[in-house]
Amino acid sequence: MRRHIFYTLMAAVSLSGMNALAAEIRNLPTPDLEQKSPALMDLINTRKSERIYNKNKKIDDKTLSEILWVANGVNKYGRRTIATARNEQNLKVFVLEENGVWYYNAQDNRLEKVSNENAIPYTGEEQKFVFDAPVHLIYTSSDKHWGHAHAGSAYQNVYLYATAHGLATVIRGLINFDELHRALKLDKDEFVIAHQPVGYSE
Repeated sequence: MRRHIFYTLMAAVSLSGMNALAAEIRNLPTPDLEQKSPALMDLINTRKSERIYNKNKKIDDKTLSEILWVANGVNKYGRRTIATARNEQNLKVFVLEENGVWYYNAQDNRLEKVSNENAIPYTGEEQKFVFDAPVHLIYTSSDKHWGHAHAGSAYQNVYLYATAHGLATVIRGLINFDELHRALKLDKDEFVIAHQPVGYSE
């Protein structure tokens, strides 16, 4: 009987913690879709991978909102801002910060907290330069056939946005996939695809 009461109390505490975490939401500013950017051909011509970041210069929420929108937002047709096979919208984008892991809810244009764990260390165990970047995007999917292609469309959009706005970025696969899978609380059929740090050049 006592054991039953103990497990009941533990379950209640666990659910209470999960509900409190789920309630932690950050509404993002609306992306500015009227801004004038350099011509597409010029952006493609000057796009490059950069691995040096100004650790003292942060990215504000408006810029973060636009980065996430180009990565996997909702366009004027009600579809994703990236091309997806058969409109399969199974790509997920997470933002890692020192205060925890956040899931990008594209439909509501907001970040929803997944956990309080700092998962950034799992992205740079072998390449410490990533720790200077203020924004860390993680792409995940449950689609083994098209997931990587969808992530490629997303991080290419981020590359072009970064080029247009004087930001630095690089796509990476040298990360701790197992620890990130755990920290992001992914389901068994979901997997981590890649990491993309974003920041300002030094």
